[in-house]
Amino acid sequence: MKIGEIWTNLGSITASIMFVYAMFDKFFPPHLRRYFLKYTNKFTSLLYPYIQITFHELSGDHLKRSQTYKTIQTYLSANSSQSARRLKAEVIQDSQNPLVLSMDDNQEIIDEFNGIKVWWSANHTISKSQSFSFYPTSDEKRFLTLTFHKRNRDVITTSYIQHVLAEGKAITTENRQLKLYTNNPSKEWMRYMSTKWSHTTFEHPARFETLAMEPEKKEEIINDLLKFKEGKEYYTKVGKAWKRGYLLFGPPGTGKSTMISAIANFMNYDVYDLELTVVKDNNELKRLLIETSNKSIIVIEDIDCSLDLTGQRKMKKEKDDDENEEKKKLVEKAKGEEKNESKLTLSGLLNFIDGIWSACGGERIIIFTTNFVDKLDPALIRRGRMDKHIEMSYCGYEAFKVLARNYLDVESHDELFPVIGKLLGETNMTPADVAENLMPKSITQNFETCLKKLIQSLEEAKKKVVEEEAKKKVEEEEEEAKKKAEEEEARVKEEKEKQVIAQEEENVKANENSKENGFKD
Repeated sequence: MKIGEIWTNLGSITASIMFVYAMFDKFFPPHLRRYFLKYTNKFTSLLYPYIQITFHELSGDHLKRSQTYKTIQTYLSANSSQSARRLKAEVIQDSQNPLVLSMDDNQEIIDEFNGIKVWWSANHTISKSQSFSFYPTSDEKRFLTLTFHKRNRDVITTSYIQHVLAEGKAITTENRQLKLYTNNPSKEWMRYMSTKWSHTTFEHPARFETLAMEPEKKEEIINDLLKFKEGKEYYTKVGKAWKRGYLLFGPPGTGKSTMISAIANFMNYDVYDLELTVVKDNNELKRLLIETSNKSIIVIEDIDCSLDLTGQRKMKKEKDDDENEEKKKLVEKAKGEEKNESKLTLSGLLNFIDGIWSACGGERIIIFTTNFVDKLDPALIRRGRMDKHIEMSYCGYEAFKVLARNYLDVESHDELFPVIGKLLGETNMTPADVAENLMPKSITQNFETCLKKLIQSLEEAKKKVVEEEAKKKVEEEEEEAKKKAEEEEARVKEEKEKQVIAQEEENVKANENSKENGFKD
């Protein structure tokens, strides 16, 4: 049979089928058609042992995009779309991989789960009806279809679908772009398209691997973070909100802000930088807390300088008036940045951290930083609020080796490293100062030049410390000599006074004796 005859016969058969279907659709009553389709489907199901589940892109009254559809699409894009011949490109915002490829319409891909084969297909329909809606949408409706053998129904509808959703969520979390938020003044909240938090992309490169810190302390912090991240059931069991507080304290330049960035990148959490000076009252603080997301870090940096709510509550008048005056100046400076005086209180901040409102959401880390931990109110940093206190100290030898590897790609040096280690043990230098000395300033500087420059800086710092100690010793000796001189002067003065008093007593006694002798005569 020729090809032309085949196509002629196929066209005739197709035309006949369409004619029969048109007659059926036009002349058969609706109830007979329903019965016919019902029993036809039953007969077909006996011959077709597969089940189909449909996941629509749009759902709800307002036809919003289904989160389940997006999650499944992410899973298929990452795990199975390599087998599709036609791909569809989509730009995803706030993702480390903004261009996502997925299977195009009318494509089918195969997935396998515990030895069970399933088929996923992408389809779409075009609505023929016209309707008026306040929420206009496209007439094109997309959906994903999952096909599997009916003998695997229990496994697919429970384990496999849960596996797909869990994997899709994990991929979304891993690929999302972290954000850095800051709170807006409340006077801007009512403006059009305004939000309580403004954000930008968080791109700080800090990692625990590059963090200048003693390895034991670094490992302790990492284990604590991992335990917290996996502790949802544990926190529920003990009846606590799923949150954890960290207090970072130490001199300026010891890496407190870098530690926050390293924690954010390690946990893959967004960062909310809370500026207390623009928060008017406790109610605004609660509203800001509600607007933060789960899997986030809420940071209050330099909390001892933020507002007048971190000083210790005084049971008696402070003896040091100078320190009190300095604290007042810091408070006035902070208040001067805002025309309206803040009514935020220590009680409001404590409730924000550890009160009822702190349970609005989960998997949050709250971090305070301060240069002067002694100035903070004990109620603010007690265990249970700030669960872990981390001292960011001066640079030690192990921390220096991390910085040398980061800045110079040097692991060791037989001559210079021991000298640097000895000097670091004899003087205090912050990691920021060490890093500044290690950073090459020109193309002519090599790693040995930078190491020698650090040694020079450490020797100068050591010399300065020695000079300060000598000066302090001289001042103490002078003060001691002055004190002894004053004591000697006071003793001499006291002796003179005693002699004067004794002389006066003798004179009085002599006068009395002369008077008695004259009276007798």
